Amino acid sequence: MDVKEVQSVKQRFGIIGNAPSLNYAINVGIQVAATDLTVLITGESGSGKESFSKIIHSLSSRKHGQFIAINCGAIPEGTIDSELFGHEKGSFTGAVDQRKGYFETTNGGTIFLDEIGEMPMGTQARLLRVLENGEFIRVGSSKVQKTDVRVVAATNVNLLAAVEQGKFREDLYYRLNTVPIFVPPLRERGEDIELLFRKFTTDFAERYRIKPIQLSEAAKLLLLRYPFPGNIRQLKNIAEQISILESESNKVIEAETLAKYLPPVSSQAPQAPMVWPGNQTDANAISERELLYKVLFDMRRDMNDLKRLVLDVLKNEKNGHEILNNNKELFDSLQTGELAPEPEAPMTRLLPAGNLIEMDDYEPDDPSDVTVEDITHETEEDDSLSLEKKEKEMIVKALRRNNNKRKYAAQALGISERTLYRKIKQYQIDEEN
Repeated sequence: MDVKEVQSVKQRFGIIGNAPSLNYAINVGIQVAATDLTVLITGESGSGKESFSKIIHSLSSRKHGQFIAINCGAIPEGTIDSELFGHEKGSFTGAVDQRKGYFETTNGGTIFLDEIGEMPMGTQARLLRVLENGEFIRVGSSKVQKTDVRVVAATNVNLLAAVEQGKFREDLYYRLNTVPIFVPPLRERGEDIELLFRKFTTDFAERYRIKPIQLSEAAKLLLLRYPFPGNIRQLKNIAEQISILESESNKVIEAETLAKYLPPVSSQAPQAPMVWPGNQTDANAISERELLYKVLFDMRRDMNDLKRLVLDVLKNEKNGHEILNNNKELFDSLQTGELAPEPEAPMTRLLPAGNLIEMDDYEPDDPSDVTVEDITHETEEDDSLSLEKKEKEMIVKALRRNNNKRKYAAQALGISERTLYRKIKQYQIDEEN
């Protein structure tokens, strides 16, 4: 991550905060901006998703083109097709003139589709065609038109759950989710809350020429512990309320005073992180790379256990010590710890309790049948082929245990359904058997 570049972007777009999750999201936005890939921004309402769409557009080759932000939930279902794709004269009641839609007027630019989860199913099909072929048809027309528009979408709902409920097209979800960016909620950004509060109160004081308020240490602690269900939008509202109503006191705001402006919530403790596809805090959505790491760690652990078994057998054999002396280098790692079993803590981080993939089915051969030549051959075997074989076996077992239900098999493996689909195709796995 280029820290200087991230800081430069934050200054340019007025983004306050140093939370690692925020910096990571900004860095992803910077990296993807140079491409034309479709981006799906996920996060709670009020967390600042629109700012990321502006970052992507401003740093892209389309920065001189038009940028339009559209709230899909604010447009009536009966007119959204006309708004996005245009219509012909007389195509429906009230269509007195021909009208160009946003996808036509924004040709060469960027369209930000906020609350994409609220888009009607029929409009979703039209959008999918634009994303796949760059084509659209005006309402009431049969003429296919071309457009070159980059789409950045955002949602505050879990689209995978919407797909399962039949409220969102699965093919559109995967087409939109080419590059996911998760914007962390305010409650997970730690001291950023205080920085933002100070920013809002200072701006308000300068605008109305009043003395900026200050918080006592107890009030700061209370502010940091509040969950802020409305995120940044709610924090700004509270900061401005206190600034105007408490400015005449000329006192430091105490915790008791601050508490009057914090609406009651069901629990004062920070809420659990929401689950989003691509969310780095979601342990169930671990990356494909992490799955491969787990497979590799398991293979190394299995090999280490197998060496220990052989070592114990050779120590009790008549000519075992002679074999050990002639092949000492094969077992050096057992003393140096080079191939020591991986600790359980990192694997718990990669795969949460309940989703660990059972490796009990993998058992070494009978130790009495294992020779030093077998171990040497196994050690020299091509690592990539072994890894692929092991990965394929894990996928097959997961599918069998879950009656070929891809959704549950993916959950058991700790990967996304999209990754599982790609692996099934890559390894040509027959789900019928």
